[in-house]
Amino acid sequence: MKKLDQYIVKNFLGPFFAVLLVVEFILMMQFLWVYIDELVGKGLSFKIIGEFMLWGGCTMLPLAMPLAVLLTSVMCLGQMAENTELVAIKASGISLARVMAPMAILAVLISIAAFFAANNLVPTSFNKIYTLRDDIKKTKDEINIPTGTFYDGIDGYILRVESKNKKTGMMYDVMIYDHGEGKTNLVSTLADSAMIRMSKEKDFIVFDLYDGVNYNETNVMKYRDTTLQLQRVAFKSQEMIIPLENYAFQKSSSARYGDQVRAMPISQLRAGADSSKASLDSAWAVHRQEFVDDRALTFNTQLDTASHFEAKTAIEYPKVLTWENESQEINAYREAVNIANAYKMRMTNNANEVYEFDWLYTRSRVEWLKKYAGAFACLIMFLIGAPLGSFVTRKGGLGSGIIIAVLFFVLYWVVDITGVKLARDGVVPPWLGVFVSSVVLLPMGVFLSSRAIHDSALFRTENFGAWFRKAKSNVMNIIKKPRIVYMGTPEFAVAPLDALVGAGYKVAGVVTVADKPSGRGLKMTESPVKKYATEHGIPVLQPEKLKDPAFLGQLAALGGDIFVVVGFRMLP
Repeated sequence: MKKLDQYIVKNFLGPFFAVLLVVEFILMMQFLWVYIDELVGKGLSFKIIGEFMLWGGCTMLPLAMPLAVLLTSVMCLGQMAENTELVAIKASGISLARVMAPMAILAVLISIAAFFAANNLVPTSFNKIYTLRDDIKKTKDEINIPTGTFYDGIDGYILRVESKNKKTGMMYDVMIYDHGEGKTNLVSTLADSAMIRMSKEKDFIVFDLYDGVNYNETNVMKYRDTTLQLQRVAFKSQEMIIPLENYAFQKSSSARYGDQVRAMPISQLRAGADSSKASLDSAWAVHRQEFVDDRALTFNTQLDTASHFEAKTAIEYPKVLTWENESQEINAYREAVNIANAYKMRMTNNANEVYEFDWLYTRSRVEWLKKYAGAFACLIMFLIGAPLGSFVTRKGGLGSGIIIAVLFFVLYWVVDITGVKLARDGVVPPWLGVFVSSVVLLPMGVFLSSRAIHDSALFRTENFGAWFRKAKSNVMNIIKKPRIVYMGTPEFAVAPLDALVGAGYKVAGVVTVADKPSGRGLKMTESPVKKYATEHGIPVLQPEKLKDPAFLGQLAALGGDIFVVVGFRMLP
């Protein structure tokens, strides 16, 4: 390997792993935010939460790796462009394609790694995630007895605490009702104060009660003895032990979630898709035959074109829609309605069964193809990121290249989510929904790379800057048109003013010379610009002196954003 290749590989791999870790961290935080409600209040250890986050981060690899390739490509070539290293390399006769070659090889290797991660690591991660979520859901929330209300968070018991010392944890005016074995409120304990502690394994809880009374009633009446008994026992201190279940997190086997489509490699997805397709075809054939063989239709065998190629006998039934009396007609319509409803119900049930097989087949196909699409996306992101880094970064800085790259990735992400959603819903074929993002971005990547290799002027920042300024001007004109103050006097100054008015610009006012006498009769004459402004209803200012405070106040009141001066006078 040449030193140039070594240098490029070193500059690429270091930022790639750094960016991948940063992207993974951001996606893991988003993952944690989604499932935060399921984790809070369970008393889970940092080890369990860390394991949950670790497997969640692994499920984000198909999204994180393309983004990491995109940003790394921009950063690698962008840094070389900012340091004028690309200029020196090109001056030595080495083309940009040759510079991109080692990065392209790395992108291919990363794509292969992304495929194996999606096919092996991601299914295992989803399997672990499903199992951990199920185990966490089974774990009950930590015991936190509120004050001033009845608390039923402990199975078989109702508790009430009037007040609590937050520093010492001592509870006052404690009431405990034992509802185990259907006792309702027959067994109860009242205490002046109490402390609570839980065993290390969370299999029982201990109440240390002080200055209280135990009440135990009986509501069992015998044949001859119908009296009810009440046992009352006072105590200075007492220890009450209450057994607990499912308060400690118990990790179970992950094998029971192996049938989820996301928790399957390609081999299992392919087998599942084939099995679902066979079941789907079989269900169609069985339901169709059941519909044909039903005797509700009198002439179904003659109407079924699949049972013969041409009709054997003509259908002749002269008494169709003729009845002897009204009662017979009513019964005929009722029977027809019942038969139609029976067929409708049967077709609905058949459609639900067929939909289940079709849904499994579609989901298997979508998850199968997504593993290839995610790997292919790494190559597409390299084709987009490399030219952005080499040209846009050199002209506009590394920040502008990264911003544009992120916009491309957002486009890819939105199109991919939309396509996969449509594919899962059966609106479009699975291959089209999964690869639509690649179909959209691959031509862009090829076009950008081709232009970058040929050093096309299309990627110069000046063109982007001019386009951006024009777009910004158009947008601002829609939101708020700029107010123009026009200064002019002679005839040739009328044409520019008329062009502004004709183009729809907001001319807030006109400044021209004051009227003055002219000719033999010394008649007061107006300037051509004033005549035009008066005809079009534009306010006119005619100052004698441009430094006059009154004029300056009137000029400021116009609120002009732009001053256009055509044939006026020297401005102070």
